Amino acid sequence: MFLPRRFIEVSARLGNLPGIGPKAADRLVFYLLDQPEDEIRALAEALMAAKREITFCRRCGNFAQGDLCEVCRDSSRDAKLLCIVEEIRDLSAIEKTGAYRGLYHVLHGRIDPLARMGPGELQLGRLVERIGLDDVREVIIATNPNFNGDITAMYIAKLLAASEVLVTRIATGIPKGSDLEFADIFTLTQAIEKRTDVQT
Repeated sequence: MFLPRRFIEVSARLGNLPGIGPKAADRLVFYLLDQPEDEIRALAEALMAAKREITFCRRCGNFAQGDLCEVCRDSSRDAKLLCIVEEIRDLSAIEKTGAYRGLYHVLHGRIDPLARMGPGELQLGRLVERIGLDDVREVIIATNPNFNGDITAMYIAKLLAASEVLVTRIATGIPKGSDLEFADIFTLTQAIEKRTDVQT
């Protein structure tokens, strides 16, 4: 072992992050150790402040620094259009396209029988409340195009079948079995614009 114990400890912690393998973790540690101490301190303080101050938007479940997130605060958005996503990272992917100007509802998961994640663990009760209170005219289901995403989409469509809201699903230009966060901007834009009615 030619590297100090502290180096290995930091690399191991960075290696636990999604998408960071052992080599990338080592490269990050080499880079960080080459930075001035002030920069490292500023990074650590920014992370701690983010952990303390960032919560969930009381309206949609997005990250927020305060009561409402930036999307829900934006009065220029179409409040009658509601896009349902599994995770905040999916919301972020759609926002990057610039093709959608409505609001969101984050489920914080998907129906997954193997992981014992059922409808009760998702933010579905709040979704039904929002549709009634906010006079939503269209719900766009943007769950991931895989088995669990499809189950979740069908459950939501049946849940909303008795309401007068139009329920659509993003088009399947996104490959089956993939995740929204990995789709390119053009594909996501097309999926939003060419959404289809959900058959229940």
